[in-house]
This record gives sequence, C-alpha cells and structure tokens, in this order.
Amino acid sequence: METIEITAVVGACAPERRAFAQRRATQIGAPLLTAARLSASADPVLEAVTVAPWFGSSGAVVIELPADVRATDVIRAFSEDSERIRLTHLICVVDAAHLLTDVMRDDYLPQRGDALFVARAELLITQMEHASQIVLVNWESQATAQLAALMALVHHLAPRARLRLQQDGSDPIAPPTGLSRSQDPAGWIAVLNDELDPYMTDARVTAFRYTHERPLHAGRLQALLDHRIEPGEFGFVVRSAGFCRLASRPRTIASWDHVGRVISFEPIGAGGISPAAELLAIGQDLAFIGLDLDIAGITAALDAVALTDVEFSAGPEAWLRLPDPFPEWATAEESPG
Repeated sequence: METIEITAVVGACAPERRAFAQRRATQIGAPLLTAARLSASADPVLEAVTVAPWFGSSGAVVIELPADVRATDVIRAFSEDSERIRLTHLICVVDAAHLLTDVMRDDYLPQRGDALFVARAELLITQMEHASQIVLVNWESQATAQLAALMALVHHLAPRARLRLQQDGSDPIAPPTGLSRSQDPAGWIAVLNDELDPYMTDARVTAFRYTHERPLHAGRLQALLDHRIEPGEFGFVVRSAGFCRLASRPRTIASWDHVGRVISFEPIGAGGISPAAELLAIGQDLAFIGLDLDIAGITAALDAVALTDVEFSAGPEAWLRLPDPFPEWATAEESPG
C-alpha cells in the first residue's frame, strides 16, 4: 500500500489557517480534511489519523487541525502509523498583525477527553516551536522594523522551522524536514544547550540562559511574575522555560513553562537533596526569549527570589514552611504545608 504524505496545518487564527489549507490542497491536488469536520470528533488527531488513508487516493492529504490541538500530539499520532501515512509537513500559520497580542492572551481552552485546560497562548507557541514551517500572513501592514523584529522573534522561538512570508496568495512550501517526536526543536531547548543559532537576528530580540544554585522562594517568585515581569518592567518576555526547584517543594524538580501572561510549574521528577548534591541539582536552569529584554534586570530580580543565606542554611525541613501561593501538585509528599 502506498504511503500517504500528510501536510498538517495548525494555527490560532481560524480564517487564515483555513484559507492556507484550502490553497495548499488545491496547489498539490490533494483532498482537504477541515478543522470543522475534525472538531466534531472527541479526538480530532485520532480522527485525522484514522480517516486520512481513505482520503489519500492521490498520495497526499492536507489536514487542517483545530486550534486546541497540541503539536506534539500530532507528531506522535502520525508517527505511530508510519506504514500507511507519513507526516511530511507541520505548517503553522501565524497572523503577523496580532501575533504579540495572541501571545498575551490569558484565556484557556478545554482539552478533549479530560477536565484539563490549556492556555491558548501556550498552544500557539508550542505549535510554532514544533512546526517544520511557519507561514506569516497579514504581514504587509507591519512597519519594516516591526516586521524584522517579529521574524527574528520567530527564528528564536523555532530556530529549526522554515519561515516564509505569504505573498499574493502563494504558499511556498519548504522540503520535508524529517519531523520526529524524539527531537525537540524549540528555541528554549537550544538556549539551555547553548546551541541557539537563529537564522535571523534583530537588536530588539534577545535570548539568554539563567542559572542559579539555590531553590526559589515561591512567595517572592509569584510577586516577581505578577507585578514586574508580566507588566513588562524588564521588556516583553514572550517565552521562558526550563527547570526549577521551589524551596517549599524541595523533593521534586519542576518544569517552568511560561508564555506571555501564563505560567505553570509541573513536577517532572524526584530529586532528593543531600549534603553532597551538586549545586545546580537543587537550583534553576531557565531560558528567556523576548523583545527589548533587560537581561541584567531579570537576572538581578531572579537572584533576589532565590533563598537568602539565612533561608538556605535553615535546610529543606524549614523550607517546607515558607509561603507557597502556587497550586498544589498531585503528590502528597510535595504539599507545601
């Protein structure tokens, strides 16, 4: 049986995403599975994987996916049925006119099949980070300097994606890039690995790595996020991510996942503290990407959030009693007390 080549189209803006998917299907003479059709299913990604082989008589299918679909779920699902279908393109359509506004949205979308919610802004950024190609639409109204900064920002967020400007309704498609769920292409990962090498740079766009050997005071961290970083005191932090440890939850390393105005901390693994522990094993390793960032200011502010000499010397048992305003994790041993 011939392997069907899949072009998956994602993006936060439904009209632009739909128009691109329709044009692409027409260009290559392939059938189109629309987001409207897939949204009727409890699991749009599974529905797409199931239906695509029956649509692919021409050897290719274009699939427009709903805005609430995670890019990682798309890559995972199609790779699990690689004998019949092959995901050759994951294209994220981004509206340049309100990309930064979309990043600052703080509304949440329900995740299908469970009671969880995910931030709309986070979905958009992660779709960009995992895309093989990003197509900017409605960019013509942007001033040259603003467009240059937006393009550089995209290259920092998703350095492995091919960036294209849609022109006169044409949609140039880059060659397949070997999408893989085992390889995370996100810019913040490259920052943490000291490997970020974006194709395009701009004086306004900055990416940097922050490390600190001590755990964070959760109360001071919330104040920093809510009253200084989110309002833009240090510039526009578009994306920050990495690994951290809250002093009031000392037994577990957490992921730091932040986009615009939303942030989450989730446990990713146990890591008990002992006197012989390496310093960074109980501290932070974070990547920041944004516009007009005050690196020195962010660094100093985060340093002030880390435990003081007195707090640190008190030890993990005392840290459990520190103020902790963040939601509890679903593990009794990490209750902030």
